[in-house]
Amino acid sequence: MIEILRCGPLTTVQDGGRHGLRHLGVPAAGALDDWALARLNALLGNPPEAAALELVAGPLELRIEREGWLALCGAPFEMRLDGHPLRPEWRWPCRAGQVLRLDGPLSGQRALLGFAGGLALPSVLGARATDLRSGFGGLHGRALRKGDRLALGPAARLHGVRGLRTPEWDGRLRALPGPELAALDLRSRDALWSEAWRVEPQSDRMGLRLSGPLLSLRRPLELASTAVLPGTLQLPPAGQPIALLADAGTTGGYPRVAIVIAADVWKLAQARPGSALRLQPCTLEAARAARAQRQHELALQRRALVD
Repeated sequence: MIEILRCGPLTTVQDGGRHGLRHLGVPAAGALDDWALARLNALLGNPPEAAALELVAGPLELRIEREGWLALCGAPFEMRLDGHPLRPEWRWPCRAGQVLRLDGPLSGQRALLGFAGGLALPSVLGARATDLRSGFGGLHGRALRKGDRLALGPAARLHGVRGLRTPEWDGRLRALPGPELAALDLRSRDALWSEAWRVEPQSDRMGLRLSGPLLSLRRPLELASTAVLPGTLQLPPAGQPIALLADAGTTGGYPRVAIVIAADVWKLAQARPGSALRLQPCTLEAARAARAQRQHELALQRRALVD
């Protein structure tokens, strides 16, 4: 069990999200940085779908009520256990009664804090992820607050402090051409791939609002609502794209001008307001190879962490 003593805004319970329900209008939700969640659960010997806490800002302070292990992956928060500093992307032992405090983030935007055994909350529609927009999953479908208590599941036996290399990136996102890319005029098509896009403060778990050169269509276009997924760049009439994230709806009627590949969607979760992003054209074959490479890398990490 852990008890929340102090809580930053929008700290939620998240896991790998809900899958196979988009045809029913149910978004995936789940950790926006799925790569951080994967590394976290590998470090802690948890199943890949184990739930953790997603942090956007500190301070977060909690009391740990059983002996075990903890780790933080994603954006580097300043982390102290009973006042002793802990390094992110490593797993650390903890004892019953100790207090963990996190402040930040120092860079990036979101982190996942997990415990060996994962957070043991009821599954709703196949996942423990909090869907803030619909108000279900996680703990009563809401962000956490002071006084909340969360149970932990049974933990695997771990052997010693271990760590992983923190992934780096330069602001570039590999992306596939969207179904309506050809609807842009030539100037706008060139600008989409060649210009920098600034992340706006109005961004949230539904999507990143981007600002940059005004994008225009060759002619007015009316679309019926059609399927969208996390990573899709939609173009509203104002001419500034929105990169959809895990809490976005399952359908939309705006032109889909590009789709960030699955292996790079985690980078959208770490883009801070004011930061610059650039799109890099990618083929479907390269996107599949990037996903396979990440799965291979994770498998190697899991084997190394249990040896």
